[in-house]
Amino acid sequence: MKLTTVTQVTIDGVMQGNGGASDEDRRDGFERGGWARGAGDDETRTFITQTYQRAEAFLFGRRTYELFTSWGSIDQMRAHPIGVALNEAPKYVASTTLTAPRWEDTTVLRGDLAAAISELKAKPGGELQVHGSGILTRWLLENDLVDEMILIVIPVILGQGARLFPETGPDLALDLVESRVDSKGVTIQVYRPAGRPRYATA
Repeated sequence: MKLTTVTQVTIDGVMQGNGGASDEDRRDGFERGGWARGAGDDETRTFITQTYQRAEAFLFGRRTYELFTSWGSIDQMRAHPIGVALNEAPKYVASTTLTAPRWEDTTVLRGDLAAAISELKAKPGGELQVHGSGILTRWLLENDLVDEMILIVIPVILGQGARLFPETGPDLALDLVESRVDSKGVTIQVYRPAGRPRYATA
């Protein structure tokens, strides 16, 4: 399977609290939640839905997994095409502390995470998708496990909140595979990792 990460970010790189009210994720005093709600036009919403629908399986960090469980427990959300996709596909959670997952067809990955994910990627099929899960996404990139990265960039500067990429970290070159902008200014950028960047020499 191809491992694809899918992340909604602001212009200044924040990914925290994108979908819900500010009480969804108030870590470190965050109070500007829900910044992606209502963003994007019908084409972007269709793109997001179709992305979920093509997943063979889903991989989550623990925090995102727990936020997503409403897709499996609320009838209205279960009936939505995204909910159908999430509930029909296997779900994997990278966690050392989750012991009793409440969502059907969930497997907790412990021990050698790189080996476990490499084993999943070696299976035939479509995509192993990671939605949100910033810490996990950074770890996957650092360990060369990401095949494709989708960034959905919302035209807002938040000025606070956890960012997808910290101020310091490993470097990575990317090849742009696809780019589009919708009628509301939301951009979708699809990248493939391409090794380390080249830097100018004296």
